[in-house]
Amino acid sequence: MSWLEMGAVVLAGVWAGGINTLVGSGTLVTFPVLLALGVPAVTANVSNSIGLVPGGISGSLGYLPEMKGMGRRLVQLAPMSILGAVTGALLLLWLPPEAFEAIVPVLIGLGILLVIFGPRLQAWTKGHHEDGGPMPTGHLVALMAGVLVAGVYGGYFGAAQGVILIGLLSALSTEPLQALNGLKNVLGLVVNAVGSLVFIITAPELIDWRIAGLVGVGALVGGVLGARYGRRLPPNALRAVIVVVGVVGIVKFVFFP
Repeated sequence: MSWLEMGAVVLAGVWAGGINTLVGSGTLVTFPVLLALGVPAVTANVSNSIGLVPGGISGSLGYLPEMKGMGRRLVQLAPMSILGAVTGALLLLWLPPEAFEAIVPVLIGLGILLVIFGPRLQAWTKGHHEDGGPMPTGHLVALMAGVLVAGVYGGYFGAAQGVILIGLLSALSTEPLQALNGLKNVLGLVVNAVGSLVFIITAPELIDWRIAGLVGVGALVGGVLGARYGRRLPPNALRAVIVVVGVVGIVKFVFFP
């Protein structure tokens, strides 16, 4: 890998760490970049998951002020994220690489659609959102089930996991939306960290530590920038870049394997 290519991976990590903190679609940036550099799909996915953990830490720390009083909700939902992450990571390892290569374009496409229609979903849920009200038991059960499914998805691939989580949280929970975005960051971090631990223990041969380190350095910086300054950026500009990069990833995967 040349210096230019390593720089591209670090920059992709910065962008991914920032948009994961704000929107939740960082894998749609880093994963296609790694594919374009010729990294095998499963190795790219595993190494990228590990590399994004530092960005999840810095982004979550940046949102701690918004998360005051969210401890109970985190205790309720974090076990679902852990169980989902373990399941998704093991599915990635157990299913043949050909299955992953067949599924990934669909997952990227789903992630792009979630990014495109995410604002409409959030606008709809905001109109049905009463800050601070009690959560009905049915909503809590549905939210826990949804977080579990999102964890499986995140452990397997992860693109737009944050969009799925914030949609679920804002639709079913009653806390302020800024607090829910912080909770989304923590749950996403839990999934990435647990999934990464599964990969490290069970399949270390699939990890490219150089890639994980480069993504990690960039994501750490991006998480800090996303939490501190990123809310000033136009969300539509971020989404446009994600969509373009995601489409490039699909084209690369389907037509230039």
